[in-house]
Amino acid sequence: MAQRLLCVIEGDGIGHEVVPAAVQVLHTVLPDVIIQPIEAGWEYFERTGLSMHSDTLEQVNQAGAVLVGAVTTPPYPVEGYVSPAMHLRRVVQAFANLRPTTSLPIPTSREGINLLIVRENTEDVYGGHEHTEDEGQTGISEKIITREATERVSRLAFEMAIRGGRKKVTIVHKANVLQQTDGLFRRVALEVASYYPEIITDEFFVDTAAYWMVKEPTRFDVILTPNLYGDILSDMAAAWGGGLGLAPSLSLGERVAIAEPAHGNVPAIAGLGIANPTAAILSVAMLLRYHWQMPEIAQQIVEAVRATLSEGDYTADVVMDGALSTNQFTESVCNHLH
Repeated sequence: MAQRLLCVIEGDGIGHEVVPAAVQVLHTVLPDVIIQPIEAGWEYFERTGLSMHSDTLEQVNQAGAVLVGAVTTPPYPVEGYVSPAMHLRRVVQAFANLRPTTSLPIPTSREGINLLIVRENTEDVYGGHEHTEDEGQTGISEKIITREATERVSRLAFEMAIRGGRKKVTIVHKANVLQQTDGLFRRVALEVASYYPEIITDEFFVDTAAYWMVKEPTRFDVILTPNLYGDILSDMAAAWGGGLGLAPSLSLGERVAIAEPAHGNVPAIAGLGIANPTAAILSVAMLLRYHWQMPEIAQQIVEAVRATLSEGDYTADVVMDGALSTNQFTESVCNHLH
């Protein structure tokens, strides 16, 4: 087995707690993995004036795999600062963000949920093409959808459906209003769908999809959608899996994959040692499954997490009674892997 190299960016806040936990679990199943620590994020920017070190992209491209913790992105412009996670996705062309939601054995999860959102990850309004006019009184953002990006993420979504034994792909858009952008996404996605007749294809406007995500999420299997809608719908879906603190994700490209838990840096509990590392751990499992092509090892991690949760071992940010620390929860997962 070839030795694996993983760049690790803890980021900010609880990233300093949940990312080491995920690395500990990874070392349990893959002891020879080489970890390359990288500093990046808001805390690093405050110390150095840089979002990330100039060598980061070279290190990431060399490794081909990154684990990124929670990274702060201020809701206002800060000169010289860009979100390392968003920057990495675009630069290394990790073009598809995969966000699964499955039922977990915890009180806040709903039974019968098993869906996957495949979100185009490099363009849409997240491309960074925005400016102000009228002395700052008018803000303008460009929504960019291309045939090339839509085609590659659509092919991946249908391939994921086939490999995962899934039956249906739902294309989500707002083509009735945004006819030149979402209209293009819809047309190209349907073209790709025609090459996969074994998969049922349907479509929803994004507002209708949001309605059904709230009312009956079990009707979804795979969702294929542009960047912004995928960001919103995947967070909605996470509520059915137990919450954002348990939601994993993987940004997948042709050469580089970025594992990144969906939650934020959660400053209210940062440093207390009570953050649940499930999202980070399951993001590493996704890296193993889809990028390193180690599905058996990935499944071992998934089952260890489920076994830990089934025993009622929760951290304080999930369930207060009988709560474990981050370290205790991680040890419990690792014990199930021995």
